[in-house]
Amino acid sequence: MKFSLVAALVVVLAVAHGTEAGSLVKRDVQSEVDRITKIINDMSASITTATQDLVEKVKALEVTNTAQTYMEDSRVQIQPLVDKFQAEAAKLQEQVKPYIANIEEQIKPLTDNFNTQVKPLTDNFHAQVKPLSDMMEKFFQQVMDQTKALLPPQ
Repeated sequence: MKFSLVAALVVVLAVAHGTEAGSLVKRDVQSEVDRITKIINDMSASITTATQDLVEKVKALEVTNTAQTYMEDSRVQIQPLVDKFQAEAAKLQEQVKPYIANIEEQIKPLTDNFNTQVKPLTDNFHAQVKPLSDMMEKFFQQVMDQTKALLPPQ
């Protein structure tokens, strides 16, 4: 990087010297020195900014790589535990299946009996409530029709 600054300075000085050789009398030396100084300062600032950006990108890449490595290492450590847990859960499920089937067999007659006792009651209730429901529906329809008749035409 120092070499590139030195090379840039030499090029700038050579260009400045070549342009000054033809018209040294007409030019102000101080303004040329100021212009060259400004160019060198701008180049230095530009190189510094580019270098800082590059350093930040490298640091970000290192952090990303570190995080990715950590995640992969963690996955490698946790995967055997997950596999073992899944195997144990499958064993437990197989062991519990007979108990669940037994419970279902014991409860099925109870639920069937309950349904046979409740169905006539719900059918009877529905038969008694249906006329009342129909009557209320007709009543509300009449109220709506009368309300619409009272509204002014639109």
